[in-house]
Amino acid sequence: MLKTAFVSSMIIAAAITAASTAQAQSTGPVYELRIYTAAPGKLDAVIARIRDHALKLFQKHGMEAVGSWVAADAPASQTTVYYILRHKSREAAKASWDAFFKDPVWIKVQKESEANGKIMDKYESVFLTPTAFSKLK
Repeated sequence: MLKTAFVSSMIIAAAITAASTAQAQSTGPVYELRIYTAAPGKLDAVIARIRDHALKLFQKHGMEAVGSWVAADAPASQTTVYYILRHKSREAAKASWDAFFKDPVWIKVQKESEANGKIMDKYESVFLTPTAFSKLK
């Protein structure tokens, strides 16, 4: 009986934690860490495309650019760009990205920047929710 009560309380606690986590993720804000790995010799082209075009389009589509970085040490410093976007929620992020990729300006920029071949090998995206002690909320 005691074991059953303990297991039941653990299940309830896990369910409450999962519900709280899901609510935190859906009510926002959320941050998105994007990691872009440039094709060989194309890091400057990736950085230029972000700086000269993507940042304006992020703003147009409701995404706030928090910061952009390259690694301080090789080999990542030769190939990788990191940036963080702030979104009102996960749902807002999806809507923003959907609109971004359909934007005629982006379609043109992407086509022109890749006229001589792809400039990126891969990208990763990780959504982050701030901890209670984070300066970013």
